[in-house]
Amino acid sequence: MGGYGQAGGLLVLAGVLGFAVARPRGLPEAVAAVPGAALLVALGVVSWSQVRDELAALGPTVGFLAAVLVLAYLAEEHGVFGYAGALIGRRAHGSPRRLLRLVFVLASVVTAVLSLDATVVLLTPVVLGTATRIGVRPKPHLYACGHLANSASLLLPVSNLTNLLAFTASGLTFTRFAALMAAPWLAVIAVEYAAFRWMFALDLAAPTPPPDPAAAPRAHPPWYAIGVLAATLAGFALSEPLGVHPAWTAAAGALALAVPRLRRTPLAEAGRLLSAANLPFAAFVFALGVVVLAVRAGPVGDLVDRLVPGHASLLGLLAAASLAAVLANVVNNLPATLMLVPLVAHSPGLLLAVLLGVNIGPNLTYVGSLATLLWRQVLHTRDHPPGTGEFLRLGAVTVPACLLAGVATLWVSLRVCGL
Repeated sequence: MGGYGQAGGLLVLAGVLGFAVARPRGLPEAVAAVPGAALLVALGVVSWSQVRDELAALGPTVGFLAAVLVLAYLAEEHGVFGYAGALIGRRAHGSPRRLLRLVFVLASVVTAVLSLDATVVLLTPVVLGTATRIGVRPKPHLYACGHLANSASLLLPVSNLTNLLAFTASGLTFTRFAALMAAPWLAVIAVEYAAFRWMFALDLAAPTPPPDPAAAPRAHPPWYAIGVLAATLAGFALSEPLGVHPAWTAAAGALALAVPRLRRTPLAEAGRLLSAANLPFAAFVFALGVVVLAVRAGPVGDLVDRLVPGHASLLGLLAAASLAAVLANVVNNLPATLMLVPLVAHSPGLLLAVLLGVNIGPNLTYVGSLATLLWRQVLHTRDHPPGTGEFLRLGAVTVPACLLAGVATLWVSLRVCGL
């Protein structure tokens, strides 16, 4: 690749990410990414054989993404999120601190099981409605949804697109991945919670009206949907050793939730399911993979390669996580993952440390992850825009502390498991 090709790859990546951040007229990210990738192929910066290999490697992961988005949409349609919001509203008893604890638990579980998109798009509005209904200041609880959508996505391979990309290259089983990441997941959530209690102390101490039990909705538990979600989660762990990709398990869970609705209004529901799969975003991920190929083969990729540590010592893990966090805030965490995974795939420890960086690091700036940008958009549409200064201050407090806690506990997990 010549110098012009390398520069072209960087320019296209910058243009694609700039478009994804701004999203003019609400247009999907693929509007810029697909032509950008096609341009690099047409100019010979990326070869057709490279494109075929990249699309084949990304295919199962993108398929899972589409399936889990449909699964989360159907969970909402079956009333899972509404029931959860009503439940935490009643259990909070009008206490902002108790509600924050409940939101942390709920958002962490939703992110781990249904992916971060479910927390951002589906849970955040529910938390806003719950906080408003019981008369507490919603800000700490809304920021918790935004932060935990990133940092609580460490537990399972299916919690995040970045996890899936790394899991495919790691050689780990589903259960081994979860076992190694369980302690870092808990440690990071605990650090986040302590930081939130400190940073939002005034909001959490604000007086609230006495709780009105009669005003709290008492939705019936959607047992069928809850059972399907539990079976799907178990299926992820049980089917992976048999060689069944998580995408098929997620698709089976989505089908089980879709059948009752398809029987009533098949054509309308099929259209809604297709929309929930967010095919434009799938096209964006494919195109972004092609664009990152061009960048990875240039001087930026060479620089990153030189910075990647060679061993999974405690300092090596910290260096890998820090590099990933910085890169996530420079080029977004999805391109950062695509760049770093091939460089650390030989070491499960370094690979998991990179995941710490690309999942925790985006809490530092808005551009760190697409989930953070989407969370910001969700709050803007509901007249609760986050303050930029406050977001940056919160990130400056939580991200370094969470990275240290996550790396330290990952190092212990690796030693216990003999890796």
